Amino acid sequence: MRITDEVIQKLYIEFDTPEHVKRHCQGVTDCALRIAKALNEHGYSLDLEMIYGAGMTHDMARVQDEHWNVAADKLEELGYFDEAKIVRVHMQPSTYSPIELVHEGDMLNLGDRLVKEDTYVGIDERFEYIIDKARRVDGEHFEQAKERILGNKAKMQKLLDEIERVIGCSIDDLYK
Repeated sequence: MRITDEVIQKLYIEFDTPEHVKRHCQGVTDCALRIAKALNEHGYSLDLEMIYGAGMTHDMARVQDEHWNVAADKLEELGYFDEAKIVRVHMQPSTYSPIELVHEGDMLNLGDRLVKEDTYVGIDERFEYIIDKARRVDGEHFEQAKERILGNKAKMQKLLDEIERVIGCSIDDLYK
């Protein structure tokens, strides 16, 4: 069972999801699907409907504490267990799979780290934004946060390089 647009819209209403967050979910979903479709064209079997459902709901409860758990709990309650599993871990981007084992959750994590607000910006601009945000929030622990963020960026870059090798073009090219 995969989530429908009708259910997604009802969830947005239930969680009072702000319009800019809905647009972000759409941008992340679009990015994740572009990458997944390109991989599928090269022999992978990623479930595009699962990616769609997880992408469109990953931040639906963003106005709440631990929004990933709140959203995942609701998806589980409704029977969308695969999507819930992805949503629950979307804030843990350091767990990228090797290209041979890449899965739908990796697609959502990539999309979420390549899209700023609702626009694809690529890895460098997105991570500059993440570092700037950490500078404002983490203050005295900024250097530790920056080191962690840059470590996550390196892991993500490795997967992106592997994906680009498989699909024969850059992720940027998927947006041309």
